[in-house]
Amino acid sequence: MTSATTPALGVIGVPKEIKGDERRVALTPDGAAELVQMGCQVLIEHDAGRGSGFSDEMYVSSGAQIVATAKEAWSAELVLKVKEPQAGEFDFLRPDLTLFTYLHLAAYPKVATALKHSGCTAFAYETVTDRNGGLPLLAPMSEIAGKLATQMGAHHLSAHLGGSGVLLGGAPGVAPASVVIIGGGNVGWASATMALGLGAQVTVIDASLDRLRWIDEHSFGRLVHLAANRSTIARSVAQADLVIGAVLVAGDKAPIVVSEEMITTMRPGSVVVDVAIDQGGCIETSEETTHANPTREIHGVLHYAVGNMPGAVPQTSTLALTNATLPRIAKLAQHGHSVVDVDPHMAEGLNVQAGEIANETVAQSLV
Repeated sequence: MTSATTPALGVIGVPKEIKGDERRVALTPDGAAELVQMGCQVLIEHDAGRGSGFSDEMYVSSGAQIVATAKEAWSAELVLKVKEPQAGEFDFLRPDLTLFTYLHLAAYPKVATALKHSGCTAFAYETVTDRNGGLPLLAPMSEIAGKLATQMGAHHLSAHLGGSGVLLGGAPGVAPASVVIIGGGNVGWASATMALGLGAQVTVIDASLDRLRWIDEHSFGRLVHLAANRSTIARSVAQADLVIGAVLVAGDKAPIVVSEEMITTMRPGSVVVDVAIDQGGCIETSEETTHANPTREIHGVLHYAVGNMPGAVPQTSTLALTNATLPRIAKLAQHGHSVVDVDPHMAEGLNVQAGEIANETVAQSLV
């Protein structure tokens, strides 16, 4: 039996993220200090936190140990990451490893295959639940991605970037831009509040009437809210300057809510932002892009579909992520794999174990 001072997974590794333009890190120095205090040894790969504004010296001051290579960080019992393992990291996967990160396996079946073949145990941030049925580890990144969706959409409406040259908030005597947000959850609401703040004309479309009531109550009549159906979406998309796809099904592929036919009805230079691209995308014409090359033009419409949008603001994102993940990291370190027996919400986060997909929804998405 594990004592309170002897964590079951006492060696924790934090490798540097290697996905393109990913500058977040899975743990802040303050988070490392908390884990050290509970008896863990924390191994931070050299410069892992640099992109988020955290130096090696800050981690050393927190009690963590700096290691020179990714291999050393990955040698830990429990490895914390931000993004799913990349192909160059597959060789680090092994049976006695526990991984805790965003996985989004529905969108990355090759990662699922690598995890299964390795025999490791993998928990996914995005399927951990809370007592209210929410997704507490996905929520902070969803809120940041939602705000960024509006910000990036407004930016790419600029004519010099190929956009239509429309200012989101308009000008005296000039109508504001039309922003249509499909999905009224954390992403959609964050997008809407940002767009309202910039003075846009905002429409939120959602399938849940209860959620639309909540939006109505909290927006004080400042936006239009519509029940989702194909005709409503088609009409709204055709009139939009900016469309934000913000539809999520936890652990599963995102449903296509904007068809290619709808995209062809949009005005040239309009912009679509597919925030669901890390779950396969909810806009039919979307293909994953990068921060270095964030847009593609299809049917005259700019498509922004960066798979790690919060990576554009790594300091804010890393702080928000650690705020949410740290209590769960501590519980996982303390109890090890038996955490699924003491915490049903962490049990929902278990995606891969002993060569099998352990989460039913994720398993169905990979069939």
